[in-house]
Amino acid sequence: MANSVYRVTEIVGTSTRSWEDAVKTAVQTASRSLRDLRVAEVGALDVTVGDDGKVKSYRAKVKLSFKFEGEGAVAVEPAPPAAARRASAPAAAPRAASKKKTSSKKVARKSRRR
Repeated sequence: MANSVYRVTEIVGTSTRSWEDAVKTAVQTASRSLRDLRVAEVGALDVTVGDDGKVKSYRAKVKLSFKFEGEGAVAVEPAPPAAARRASAPAAAPRAASKKKTSSKKVARKSRRR
């Protein structure tokens, strides 16, 4: 058996149905851009809860290992999650500060402290 090197990356899969579907979603999506997937290890399971107290979605953190193809080979990384794409997008223009009314008592206290 030849020596091999494997890379491990962690992704999060989501589903509105179950944790099992969340894991399947993660593996199937990653398999579109990663070659030679070998093992998927479920690290953590959690849920998001709505205002009504009901489960909105199931989330599974999955560690995937895939064969690293040696020197000069480029391992294809999965697309960054939506949150990372939003973070790298240009920020929206800041909102104008609202004018708050300050009572004369607060102004007087602030001037005494200085």
